[in-house]
Amino acid sequence: MNLRDKRIVVTGAASGIGLALVRRLIKYGGQILAADINPIDAGQLPASTKILTFVGDLSDALTVDRLFEVARAEMGGIDLFIANAGYAYYEQINGADWGHIEAIFRLNVFSPLYSIEKMRALMGEQPYTVAITASSMAYMAIPGYAYYGATKAALHRFAEGYRFEMPPNARLMLIYPIATRTAFFGREENPAPVPFPSQTADYVAARLIAGLRHNARSVQPSAVFIGFRVVSATLPVLRRLYQRRADQRLQNWLRTQNGR
Repeated sequence: MNLRDKRIVVTGAASGIGLALVRRLIKYGGQILAADINPIDAGQLPASTKILTFVGDLSDALTVDRLFEVARAEMGGIDLFIANAGYAYYEQINGADWGHIEAIFRLNVFSPLYSIEKMRALMGEQPYTVAITASSMAYMAIPGYAYYGATKAALHRFAEGYRFEMPPNARLMLIYPIATRTAFFGREENPAPVPFPSQTADYVAARLIAGLRHNARSVQPSAVFIGFRVVSATLPVLRRLYQRRADQRLQNWLRTQNGR
């Protein structure tokens, strides 16, 4: 994909991977609509009249509709939609809570899938691309992230099926980062332990953009994780050892939380 002068929407743009994407993509000279549930600090963005901002909860269909209306009114369409917004629970599941489950699926799964269909309706026969931030947890579960991993696995399986159905003028790319060092792990109040290995948000953004430029269907930013998947397919004991170590970190974290 030629990124020069494209009309781009980036969700989850106030921090982390989304913010890093906006900073990199604006160099290609197009227009960017940066969306987030939190107000985006203009001081964090490059000085440009071609960056528009949108504040809203994208787990709500009406808000997504409004985002598309703004994009159509202000940019005339969307050549590239990057569905990056999402969040994780780090927890030990303990009790039935429908709302808790629904909240993470609405943002992590419903919103990007709905946006794919919105893109199809908006762009018709014009070429367009949708990129979705998935996770390496789509391939391997980690204790403490059962719900989060389930949302990313849902995206992965959807993409495999939808590629047979999507129109020929559309492209769909998923990126599968390992743990990304963002505010989730850096929060002051009982921060979650960072899984090993980890990467910076800017590195993930750079790999995502490289994938778009090469028309990749998927991007695996971590060579370490790729190697681990290959080896653990032959030696599954390695996967179990990693998961047991991750469970120990979860139990230690729970003890510190309960001791607050």
